Amino acid sequence: MQKKAVLFDLDGVLVTTDDCHYRAWKQMADEEHIPFTRTDNERLRGVSRMASLEIVLEKAARAYSEEEKLALAERKNRYYVQLIRKLTDAAILPGARETVIRLREAGVLTAVASSSKNARLILTQVGLIDLFDAIIDGTQITKSKPDPEVVLKAAELRHKKPQDCIVVEDADAGIAAAKSAGMYAVAVGNAHGGDLHYSGLDSVDLLKLAVGKETK
Repeated sequence: MQKKAVLFDLDGVLVTTDDCHYRAWKQMADEEHIPFTRTDNERLRGVSRMASLEIVLEKAARAYSEEEKLALAERKNRYYVQLIRKLTDAAILPGARETVIRLREAGVLTAVASSSKNARLILTQVGLIDLFDAIIDGTQITKSKPDPEVVLKAAELRHKKPQDCIVVEDADAGIAAAKSAGMYAVAVGNAHGGDLHYSGLDSVDLLKLAVGKETK
């Protein structure tokens, strides 16, 4: 049986930058006198930067012009980049490195399919950049999840049909993107709607799924 390609979301699957995102959004929101909590931050999982900004601005006391929104998003990103430049391999989630290495040793194609425009920087900072056959990030797409563009591009880059791909996601939007693309979806963490669900990469044997020995 033909081996499947495994497409990983980045944040929440391979690494955790939740605190960096929260602190960057919080700093920007505080400067604009917009209430923003960690609960609010949960709504931003798997959502593009501009779509996230719209969620943040739901609590704003005034309307913002498109030019102002772009400036706010850029400001948040500056704060975020400052934070992720300090990341180390301590940000890698349990089982992530071992899982990817095991897949590669078995000849399974691996890719990152992330809406983040900082995906390559994050992967470089934590030392995972060389473990993937392809990386599709927010700089290469025009539509964010739940649109399937990012996973379809990752599959296309590796010459794989959608049905020959397994997507690993921690956000509902990512699971929706995978299912919309006709791909097998493995949900981890708080994501819902996947074909299988696990707490994290340290509790799922992706190699069995990738080589056609699916177990539940």
